[in-house]
Amino acid sequence: MRTTVGIVGAGPAGLLLARLLHTAGIDSVVLESRDRAYVEHRQRAGILEQGTVDVLRAAGAGERMDREGLRHDGIELRFDRTRHRIDFPALTGGRSVMVHAQTEVCKDLIALQLKEGHPLLFEAEALAVEDATTARPRVRYRHEGRDAVLECDYVAGCDGFWGIARRAIPERLGRTFERSYPYAWLGILADVPPSHEELVYARHDRGFALLSMRSPSVSRLYLQVPEGTDPDDWSDDAVWTELERRFETDDGWRLERGPVTQKSVTPMRSFVHEPMRHGRLFLAGDAAHIVPPTGAKGLNLAVGDVVTLARALIHRRDTGSDQLLDAYSATCLRRVWQAERFSHDMTALLHRTPDATPFEDRLQLARLARLTSSRAAMTDLAECYTGFPLG
Repeated sequence: MRTTVGIVGAGPAGLLLARLLHTAGIDSVVLESRDRAYVEHRQRAGILEQGTVDVLRAAGAGERMDREGLRHDGIELRFDRTRHRIDFPALTGGRSVMVHAQTEVCKDLIALQLKEGHPLLFEAEALAVEDATTARPRVRYRHEGRDAVLECDYVAGCDGFWGIARRAIPERLGRTFERSYPYAWLGILADVPPSHEELVYARHDRGFALLSMRSPSVSRLYLQVPEGTDPDDWSDDAVWTELERRFETDDGWRLERGPVTQKSVTPMRSFVHEPMRHGRLFLAGDAAHIVPPTGAKGLNLAVGDVVTLARALIHRRDTGSDQLLDAYSATCLRRVWQAERFSHDMTALLHRTPDATPFEDRLQLARLARLTSSRAAMTDLAECYTGFPLG
């Protein structure tokens, strides 16, 4: 099989890239190792930046998002039993974010691709990317029990941190930057309406907590726990009790409980691979970078990558120039490192390390007090949270 762009991975990065290329008249083939049901139900991010929302609308994938998603015009920071709201539109000239689960984005992009787009093959396991530095790169894969080869002009590695695309870049030509954090997030999904209309980020002496949501009737909440925690060690009642303790305020606010339908632990790490390009292989999304979830940047960074790559491929077709393709890695990495900085800063600001000293605790509280009393500091947070420019 032959195509212009071979896309490895049908997560949000690969699916959106396929959609952007289709609307521009560039053919592609998407290879996904999992089945459709798995892709449409794996729980991931749920916060869409303003730029991501705009891209999905322009790609024809925003109708259900606009109908079912929850626009948020701010977040609440809690510390010292007090509540402080950050008003995004007032600080950014009207920008906001949308709560809409990655699973729902993937469902819509899959439906569009199967109805209107180029081939999308599920249960097609990519085995290797070959000849990336030639004019005819190839992806070897296995589908329906048979080995096959996808010949293409370009390969987009959108297959996540554990995928095969990044391994096609010789170690001597790449460099990785990473950090692991000494804590994790214990997350629950619960069948109960959210107890607050916007996300709540709470800093507490016992650890961080986050109140989020998936819909008007489903809450998503997180607790900071030690690295390596087994979610089965926490009963539902223990989770709710600890959440109530960390969200407690002096104004009588209450957290509503409900049936827990899912419980999991998410490790916290930062990772960047440079460069994001090797010959005609381009990495996008988690294949190239990971951020701790505190800043809500993972999915949005993937969108920024594929928007940049799609523009470069369209430019190449229209002008014959490789200028934007040559600049792909540097262009993406500027945005990636700003997102890494913001995500790390939010994580350090709100989480308590296991060996934190009283001095460090006081510094955290001082930073939060400054952040919530300075318009300049609030503006920086609001601009970062609602999204860095795409491309």
